[in-house]
Amino acid sequence: MTAPKKLFIKTYGCQMNVYDSERMSEALVAEGYVETKTAEDADMILLNTCHIREKAAEKVYSELGRLKSLKADNPDLKIGVAGCVAQAEGEEIMRRQPAVDLVVGPQSYHRLPQMEARLREGHKALDTDFPPEDKFEELKARPKARRAPSAFLTVQEGCDKFCAFCVVPYTRGAEVSRPVTRVLDEARDLVERGVREITLLGQNVNAYHGAGADGNEQTLAQLIWALNDIDGLERIRFTTSHPNDMRDDLIEAHRDCPKLMPYLHLPVQSGSDKILKRMNRSHTADSYLRLIERIRAGRPDILLSGDFIVGFPEETEADFQATLDLIEAVNYGYAYSFKYSTRPGTPAAERAQVDPDEADERLQRIQALITRQQQDIQQSMVGRDVSVLIEKPGRFDGQMVGKSEYLHAVHVDQCNARIGDILPVRIVEAKRNSLAAVALS
Repeated sequence: MTAPKKLFIKTYGCQMNVYDSERMSEALVAEGYVETKTAEDADMILLNTCHIREKAAEKVYSELGRLKSLKADNPDLKIGVAGCVAQAEGEEIMRRQPAVDLVVGPQSYHRLPQMEARLREGHKALDTDFPPEDKFEELKARPKARRAPSAFLTVQEGCDKFCAFCVVPYTRGAEVSRPVTRVLDEARDLVERGVREITLLGQNVNAYHGAGADGNEQTLAQLIWALNDIDGLERIRFTTSHPNDMRDDLIEAHRDCPKLMPYLHLPVQSGSDKILKRMNRSHTADSYLRLIERIRAGRPDILLSGDFIVGFPEETEADFQATLDLIEAVNYGYAYSFKYSTRPGTPAAERAQVDPDEADERLQRIQALITRQQQDIQQSMVGRDVSVLIEKPGRFDGQMVGKSEYLHAVHVDQCNARIGDILPVRIVEAKRNSLAAVALS
């Protein structure tokens, strides 16, 4: 009997790439592969790439240079590049690194079985199209493995916003939303496989406008209410949102929907109206702050997170101070900050750049403020009772680890709960990046 071929996938970047990697794995498992945890043991290696971070393409080429040496020990090894760098670079990847056998964009990974068949015939395979068929529908009939208690579910892809710093509209395409019935079918399947919490994913997830059973477009809030009715699904989250798409019905869902968790990631990027306009963000600092007030009026305990870019072209010290002022006003539980780096082909790449040393200094200052806010909010949780979805054992005997409603990592000592249980606990200590708790039952 022939031994099964082994598949290794390395995932870079966002949660959507994690979801995509799972679907790619399922597609190839159906073709006889089994997953392995090490590249050295693999018959096929896939790098599922992200193009958001600085020098993303060069990091991929560096990794490919390391991996090509594995072909000396296994001449039949196949190496592939998937995701947004694959979409952006295309055939150039194979030209620069001949060891690469396969390049597939994020809209074409449902075609992996056909591409893998071409590899077996001795050909290379390239597909960076935006095919007309629904990749999610093509992949729905796959092996059903037991799942962790939390899962991602992509409901929307692409972006029509064209922020001046971002490549997503070029690598993921225009905004497309999955039909409601298909999302609900996948959610029910996940619940049957042990999932209790689902995070809905999209580049602009709150721009969701999928077709309902009656053919009319549904909003993200309407989709969330439909998911709320699924027995066994206990928690719903969504990410990433755009301020311009935060509709009244979604704010009301945060107020009224019992399964929608009190956590919202709502990137603003800058507190300077001048920089927001140059970013093509189509909102102002004041409109964002008024939106936060409306959200908190509906759900006062909601924990907010955001994204910030510092050192954007033409940003002055006054512009940066406006960002610090906005952060102080909002008081984030989490926030992610990055120094601007150019993306070829985007409008901002052609503008006057901020001095790198000055951008570094601003990044340190903004991260210090964000860290202080995060730690203050975590400290404020001490003494509070929350519920924790248990996800895995901790490092110590009798310890279990999970997430609270607010997405805090929580370690529960002397815990008899099982993975998948939702456990009432009391927070007893705030640590640097997590909370410690004792079970209440």
